[in-house]
Amino acid sequence: MNSDFGKERQGRIGANRPTPSTRPARVPLSLLLLYLGLVGSLVLFVVLISAYAHTRYTSGVPAGLHPFPRYFSISTVVLLASSYTLSQAQRLYREDDVTNLARCLGATLLLGLAFAGLQALGWHDLQVQGVFFRDKPSGTYVYLISAIHVMHLLGGVLFLMLLFLRAQHASRDSIRTLLFIRDPYRRLQLKLMSTYWHFVDGLWVLLFCAFLFLY
Repeated sequence: MNSDFGKERQGRIGANRPTPSTRPARVPLSLLLLYLGLVGSLVLFVVLISAYAHTRYTSGVPAGLHPFPRYFSISTVVLLASSYTLSQAQRLYREDDVTNLARCLGATLLLGLAFAGLQALGWHDLQVQGVFFRDKPSGTYVYLISAIHVMHLLGGVLFLMLLFLRAQHASRDSIRTLLFIRDPYRRLQLKLMSTYWHFVDGLWVLLFCAFLFLY
């Protein structure tokens, strides 16, 4: 009887073996919150660009009255370069190369700061042309949209700086390197940083195209 009972148990699904998990992989809460924040930022910039376009076309001022600041164009190239260096950091992390990972993070950090500096030079160029923050409504939107984007980027710069310092510290010792690479929290941090940075990069490209069309 015991033998029959054992056979009956083995015939059941999951008897004497682990039950396969049917639950989907959970998205980390921090990544989910990041996605929600990015959606909110995208909506904000869509509203600002729409308001800028409405103000621009109702003002009656002809397009091309002032040359577009060249520093905005240069900063676009710099930001695209920073996105490339950060994508290399992802590859280096997978290859356990913490030394070059720190270098890529440092290069991305410098390029991000250079972008912010070039934006400031672009604002100065606008002032030289006679376009001030409170002078014309359309000019106000250019300053405002650019400044809010720079604030988004500087938020990423602070997080990137912390990640760079940790990678730099870990690269000086083989034990710390191993702990850094095997820590899932570091992997998540790099994913969050890359997602945010590429979003800010792509967002600026869209804003830059809008500026070229509306300025």
